Amino acid sequence: MNSLIKLELTRALRNRRFLFFSVIYPAVIFLLVSNQSGNVGGSGLSVAKYVMVSMASFGALTAVLMGNSERIAKEREGGWVRQLRLTTLPGRGYVLAKTAGAAVISLPSIVVVFLVAAAVKDVRLDAWQWLALTGAIWAGSLVFAALGVAIGYLASGDAVRPITMIVYFGLSILGGLWMPSSTFPDWLQDIAKWLPTHAYAALGRAIEQSQAPHAQDIAVLVAFFFLFAGGAAWLYRKDTLKA
Repeated sequence: MNSLIKLELTRALRNRRFLFFSVIYPAVIFLLVSNQSGNVGGSGLSVAKYVMVSMASFGALTAVLMGNSERIAKEREGGWVRQLRLTTLPGRGYVLAKTAGAAVISLPSIVVVFLVAAAVKDVRLDAWQWLALTGAIWAGSLVFAALGVAIGYLASGDAVRPITMIVYFGLSILGGLWMPSSTFPDWLQDIAKWLPTHAYAALGRAIEQSQAPHAQDIAVLVAFFFLFAGGAAWLYRKDTLKA
């Protein structure tokens, strides 16, 4: 399984388009959006701090969701997954390797946004906050890595991209990563509170405010992780039976 993880990392690092959209693109959006002064809504956070967490979360989401789903769907159609089944690698090893490889790639997405925020926008936090933010956003990305695996086994090679894009933009926008969910109508805010992306960003903002994460946000992320991971495992077994 370690060899497969190394292979996944090598392939991702060689994909320049993937690196741009998962690492550089979120930092560029951060610079464009964080020029405003003042605080965001009733959060008490400056625009730069608020957007920093949003774009770090968005970058990690891009890395684990977009990379996993399309690659797995294409590998299934190309016969690569079928060949792996002939080796000693267990099914759970393939799923874990995909999830772990995507999670490692998400780390640069987070760190680059933080470095740009600190160097260009003079965002200042305590050392423990930087470490806690990095750990929380990185760990939270595992939820969406599992979703990427599930979509990869759900969709065909031709259908995987539009399905992934709909899920990707839907979760990003409705979860409040592109704009504060407080600007939504009341009924849409009620929906957003139960989305994993909303809970994901809320963890980081709680750390910025030196507060403990809300129990609801943690519960939402845990529930969605088991839902997505369970769905990925079921779809993998179903795909194995068809082969």
